[in-house]
Amino acid sequence: MSNRLFSVVVALGVALSGAAFAEGSGAPDGPGPNLVLDIAGSTKGRIVIDLLPDVAPKHTEQIVALAGSGAYDNVVFHRVIDGFMAQTGDVQFGKVGGDNSLAGMGDSDLPDLPAEFSKRSFVRGMVGMARGPSPDSANSQFFIVLEDAPHLDGQYTIVGHVVSGMEVVDAIKKGDTAANGLVTDPDYIAHASIK
Repeated sequence: MSNRLFSVVVALGVALSGAAFAEGSGAPDGPGPNLVLDIAGSTKGRIVIDLLPDVAPKHTEQIVALAGSGAYDNVVFHRVIDGFMAQTGDVQFGKVGGDNSLAGMGDSDLPDLPAEFSKRSFVRGMVGMARGPSPDSANSQFFIVLEDAPHLDGQYTIVGHVVSGMEVVDAIKKGDTAANGLVTDPDYIAHASIK
């Protein structure tokens, strides 16, 4: 399907259904569940992410469980690279006020997940699961892409897309590019909930 025809079909679908489009990814807000992140620090605001259980059911289930248990509360955005992405979700080593020197190396008490790669593309506003060298090592950490990042396609599990608050994502404190985006005095998730 050509891009022009796809755009017409999408626009017609929105006109008929009244669905809201994601700010970043251009995809409609689906049935959810939605992950709601209340952000604090130098940046304040709310980010709403439409999770994609039809694309990544195991990853969605894990995020819902972690958010529901309060595990994401007070977790920092430890790695933020201007023009690329903002990463958070290290519930083991990434708590605000703690020693964040190991942030990005931790996970949760839940098991690592097998990859759920899809044909979706990492366009602005997409949310992917961070992982180690093994494709099957995603656990609790996730990232939001600030700009299109097609080089990530098929390498990381896409788990959702931002449907509101992309301006908050853009404002999250950036890290040191010389230190792979490591953030000093980072912004953080004050509270995460599922709606």
